Amino acid sequence: MLTELYVVGQSPLHLAPPALKLGLLFVYCTLLFVIPHPGVLAIGAAVVTFGYALAGLKASHAVMAVRPAFYILVIIFAVQLWLEGPGMAAYIVARFACLLMAASLVTFTTKASEFIDGILAALTYAPAWVPKAKIALAMSLVWRFIPMVRGIFDEVREAQSARGLGRNMTALFVPIIVRTLKSADEISEAIHARSLED
Repeated sequence: MLTELYVVGQSPLHLAPPALKLGLLFVYCTLLFVIPHPGVLAIGAAVVTFGYALAGLKASHAVMAVRPAFYILVIIFAVQLWLEGPGMAAYIVARFACLLMAASLVTFTTKASEFIDGILAALTYAPAWVPKAKIALAMSLVWRFIPMVRGIFDEVREAQSARGLGRNMTALFVPIIVRTLKSADEISEAIHARSLED
């Protein structure tokens, strides 16, 4: 089943236009990368923490934002620890965590329908040859597919951990890939069937 990560609320972030939130997210991510300074990172962490509090989100939502990338962050930390030392390794991992939390904050406070409507509104200024409906459909599928893959990851990880295979990467990722591809095929067939009906 396709789901979204939207958390119901009436905070200023929930009520803000999707375009504004995406624009602020772009500025936030750009500043964190363009100005590689611990002070800027500290301010960025404070801003995203305040955003979660303003939206009425819990600490579990922040964990949910970072958890899917946990193994990637561990690898990044290990590589940077070897190349640059513990200080730089911690800085880079913390920066990625802030970026993930900021992006998820937009996801938590924006309905998929609002996001797609915002894209369609922006595409009204695009040339006539731009396939607006197809672009909106593609973005909608991406928006909804990400939480679905995250759900599959959590289910498989729990099942494999119960079997004592929690640290077996092959046992973890093969079922995830198979189930994801199967879901993609089902969605593709549904879209194709609908296009034939239309």
